[in-house]
Amino acid sequence: MGFSSAQNPWPRRPLTSAELMRQQMRVTEQSDHRLRKTLTRTLAGQTGKRSETIILPLELLRHLKPSEFNDPHEYHAWQKRQLKILEIGLILYPSIPIDKANSFMIRLRDIIRAGELKAIDTSKNSDMMRTLCNSIVSLCWRSSNGAPTTGCHWADGYPLNVHIYTALLRSIFSTRDETLVLDEVDELLELMKKTWSTLGFNKPMHNMCFAWVLFEQYVVTNQVEPDLLRAAFTMLSEVENDVKKSNRDETYMKILSSMLVVMQNWAEKKLLNYHEYFNRGTIGGIDNLLPLGILATKILAECRRIETEEGKKGDVKGSDSSGNRIDHYIRSSMKSAFARINDNVKNATMGGRGEAYENLLQLAKETEDLAAQERELFSPILKKWHTTAGSIAAVTLHQCYGEVLKQHLAGTKMLNSEIVGVLQRAAKLEKVLVQMVVEDFDECGNGGKVIIREMMPYEVDTVTIRLLGQWIDERLKKGKKLLLSAKKTETWNPKSKTELYAHSAVELMALIKETVNDFFEIPIGVTEDLILDLAEGLEKIIEEYIIFVASCGSKQNYLPALPPLTRCNQDSMFSRFWKRASPCGVRVEDMHQLMTTKYQHPSPSTSIGTQCLYVRLNTLHYLITHIHSLDKTLAVSPRVLSRSRLSSRKQNVTSFSYFEQANQSIQSACEHVSEVAAYRLIFLDSSLVFYESLYAGSVTSSRLRPTLRILKENLTVLTTILTDQAQALAMKEVMKASFEAFLMVLLAGVPSRIFNRSDYEMIEEDFDSLKRVFCAIPEDVIQKEAEKAEGVISLMGQSTEQLIEDFSIVTCETSGIGFIGIGQKLPMPPTTGRWNRSDPNTILRVLCHRNDRTANLFLKKSFQLAKRNL
Repeated sequence: MGFSSAQNPWPRRPLTSAELMRQQMRVTEQSDHRLRKTLTRTLAGQTGKRSETIILPLELLRHLKPSEFNDPHEYHAWQKRQLKILEIGLILYPSIPIDKANSFMIRLRDIIRAGELKAIDTSKNSDMMRTLCNSIVSLCWRSSNGAPTTGCHWADGYPLNVHIYTALLRSIFSTRDETLVLDEVDELLELMKKTWSTLGFNKPMHNMCFAWVLFEQYVVTNQVEPDLLRAAFTMLSEVENDVKKSNRDETYMKILSSMLVVMQNWAEKKLLNYHEYFNRGTIGGIDNLLPLGILATKILAECRRIETEEGKKGDVKGSDSSGNRIDHYIRSSMKSAFARINDNVKNATMGGRGEAYENLLQLAKETEDLAAQERELFSPILKKWHTTAGSIAAVTLHQCYGEVLKQHLAGTKMLNSEIVGVLQRAAKLEKVLVQMVVEDFDECGNGGKVIIREMMPYEVDTVTIRLLGQWIDERLKKGKKLLLSAKKTETWNPKSKTELYAHSAVELMALIKETVNDFFEIPIGVTEDLILDLAEGLEKIIEEYIIFVASCGSKQNYLPALPPLTRCNQDSMFSRFWKRASPCGVRVEDMHQLMTTKYQHPSPSTSIGTQCLYVRLNTLHYLITHIHSLDKTLAVSPRVLSRSRLSSRKQNVTSFSYFEQANQSIQSACEHVSEVAAYRLIFLDSSLVFYESLYAGSVTSSRLRPTLRILKENLTVLTTILTDQAQALAMKEVMKASFEAFLMVLLAGVPSRIFNRSDYEMIEEDFDSLKRVFCAIPEDVIQKEAEKAEGVISLMGQSTEQLIEDFSIVTCETSGIGFIGIGQKLPMPPTTGRWNRSDPNTILRVLCHRNDRTANLFLKKSFQLAKRNL
């Protein structure tokens, strides 16, 4: 069989096969004597009895008495072993499945349990012994279908039979040197063959167990004897032939699959990391290991296929072809070897960024050395099984180094000479690895072309552009972080007395300017696409900051709620009594006194909150200035390689801007913040001197003049804080808010406002005075904004009868009624808040504030409006 053999250690009389087996199995003479005596007694008077029909443990229990042992304890231990064998062979793992309700099985189990506590009586006259014999014989001579059988089944169930047979097979190895097989191996194997009928064995089972024992012996003897591995491969080849035969036992297939999985796992543990287990001195070992691993995988795949055909779920692990497995081994081992040299390089220099570049250079060198080792030592052997073995190794190393390079460059924010050096060294390594693939082309044909497609080139230009893109992303992240911080900490206090804008805006624009400058300092040609990417990213940050600046509420937050409509009833006896009796609240007389004091000593009423809104406005105009500067820098830089895409964007635009969307957003934000600031100033800061006091009690006693003085003071504050560019829009919004407040005094000023028709001229005069306060605004703009208010004021000069007539006509038109029939009432017009002389709700409110009996009766009759509580 090609084994190394040991010299027979017994030079005297040649031992018989049985004697040699006894010595190899380390059976004592006493045990051998007992066994011989038992067999002699059993066969006495039974000429022609076949040995395979002897139930050996039962015969031992019947014929060996306690007196033949040194003491009762030794006998009891021996008896329990025999019973245990019977339990394993007949109850736990019988070759023919047994019903749990089988009476013989139950009796046998009860006797075995009884024997665990004390030795059972095995004398001829013992009832327990008779029961034991009957139960064992009945169980041994069962058949699967209940028909009579000529076979005795007590040791042919798995795994008992396999354990017994493999123990016999291990006797072929020398006890002095376990790597050697005895010269008498053939005689011993022939002797073992006599147990096949008892153990339920056949040639395929023998081949399988023999292959396993040879493999197991190679492993347990520290893998020093390659002949054992080659012998295991030889027997495994026999197993392969057995599997191909049609009559395959289910138990055999189950045992074989388990054995092959162990062999495959053991072999693949080494093959998947062959650089660790083999070197220049032991390279021959891989030549013996590969055939065994491949063959085990192949047979296992056949077993899985058979299981699948029989309706059982098969595992696909072993279904790869030999070429695919070799491919897997190479890739796995190359990755492991690369990981080790990478760790060694890292451990050699645990330093900073500069040393990281040195590590990459050193790793490239050692990777190149590893490729050379693979080409010299392993590829020649592996090519016997896979023609593109060298190419696979080269591609794997290329991918491994590429991953490390990619990870390192992922943390790089700017190109420099060190990065360039690393990329050049990577290009050199790539050239060596590509050459390894090219060398395989002649041998593998198109296979090499398929392999080389896996090599993603280390393209320096592509990496450079990617790094630049990452640098842009990192700078944009900085901007977003600064923006997030501003949202948490910005108080809208001016940066200084001369810089009346938010500090966060200064920081943001400084960062953006630095980003643009650093961008053009990068030592490469900048493409137009990169500039557009940078500008788009910066614009998004600016737009988000603009949204943040403009997040200051709306004018609706400051507009007072409209009071319910009531009819004027100033001259009633009840109201006069109520004025005298009411002890609380701010009386009209007190309000007049307060306004007189403010008129004599006017001071601005602009609150800190409104001033903060002015700072927001200044901030927006600060952004406008710096965005224009950024636009110019990006547009005129000489570093840009081409501007074709930019030119296409300019075709339909007279003045192109990289920040066009941001500029539009700023204009909208300026309008919004100006409006909110104006309404806050008029309806909150100036509420006491404007909406709450103007015309309170009567027009004559509460004219607009004191309010105008305070308003002028507030406008002075506005022009002091706001930049020149922001003042015009802000002033216009204050004018609009003032006109709105004036109208609300006239139309929604209850309960303290009542108007007579004779008040019209004074109100008109006051509104003209209000318009003159905003003389800095162009006349046409003032007139356009005042047109609505003047229309409403004109209603104040109309007679009550005319107002009622106009109201009825307009209400019928807007409601779709057409005309009012007899007994019909006018519908209540909805409140729109859009005051104008053609709005029925506006006319109705003029009537509600008219101190006139006719108006009072009309409102009572038409809408049952309640009297006003003054």
